[in-house]
Amino acid sequence: MKAILPGSTVGVLGSGQLGRMFAIAARRMGYRVHTFSPDADTPTGQVADKEYDHEYEDLDAVREFARSVSVVTFEFENVPSAAVEAAAQLAHVRPSGSVLHTTQHRLREKTFLQTHGFPCAPFRHVRTLEDLTGALEAVGLPAVLKTAGFGYDGKGQTRINSNEEAPAAFGALRGQEGVLEAFVDFEREVSVVAARGLDGEFKHYGVVENTHSRHILDLSVAPAYVEERTAREAVRIARAVLEELDVVGVTCVEFFLTREGRLLVNELAPRPHNSGHFTFDANVTSQFEQQLRAVCGLPLGSTELLSPAAMANLLGDLWAEGEPDWRAAAAFPNVKLHLYGKTEARKGRKMGHLTALAATPEEAARAALAARAALMRSPVL
Repeated sequence: MKAILPGSTVGVLGSGQLGRMFAIAARRMGYRVHTFSPDADTPTGQVADKEYDHEYEDLDAVREFARSVSVVTFEFENVPSAAVEAAAQLAHVRPSGSVLHTTQHRLREKTFLQTHGFPCAPFRHVRTLEDLTGALEAVGLPAVLKTAGFGYDGKGQTRINSNEEAPAAFGALRGQEGVLEAFVDFEREVSVVAARGLDGEFKHYGVVENTHSRHILDLSVAPAYVEERTAREAVRIARAVLEELDVVGVTCVEFFLTREGRLLVNELAPRPHNSGHFTFDANVTSQFEQQLRAVCGLPLGSTELLSPAAMANLLGDLWAEGEPDWRAAAAFPNVKLHLYGKTEARKGRKMGHLTALAATPEEAARAALAARAALMRSPVL
């Protein structure tokens, strides 16, 4: 097993904020970074050494990109399999295309979890309205109908509260196949961001508590306020998932924690994750550096949490009344501002985040939310 050492070039398929923070970590350690996506002047491209702006279906361009790097990794799941296969002909691809194939499609992901005995909500495959009617009988109401592929941040999801709502929900699939899942009346949502090295070494960042708004992550707090046995079980499941998938890199396992104290796996993300952004400021090794270490075959770094932390997302909604008041946020001495370099602020678009450090998770959460609120009080016109 030969490590890919500093001075080498790593490639990122995708060019959003996850790639940007990965590139910052890689550049700090002496690596060069190339990024590939259909867009130019991207969050990743702004800090990379080279930006390839071609469609993923342009396999000749993908091969040119892969020739220029020693290893390819991902910053989001929705990369066509043909592009991954083309890159794998010329460079190491980590995590592998098979991991991406499983996790980029809800039905394959849920089937993987069920087949390997991981706890998840009951689900059924839906291709026709008749399928949906039968699935509702099997799963029960309420339920959530989701597109089987290419969904994130709540996109492609419809809650069904009665049988009468089924036809409209099915129409929302727009001809795509779907997955019907039982609605989980959860107490809270938590996640475990973890990494697995080329040699099977495993590291995790503990259990993080997540709050969503409009299906988009709003606030993450670390460590989560859960019982010790729940935390141990969440990490155990996360490790088993990474090992079963044979992941090399960082993966986030998202859970529902039910009111009965049971953990159910909700989704998998085979990359650094929004709920792990706090690690950039609060841990010895961030999830982004850990991804780099893993895919390059280096030993994994310490995941020690140096301070309780909270992360609050900054969505494009904050720009509705003009430029946010950055000076007001900067007045909080234990709050860190991260902006992603996106040129257009749109409602619901992730434009940046704030990380707050404090003596307790509760204090960190209050500071992050207060700093975000301050952005809106005196907008700069």
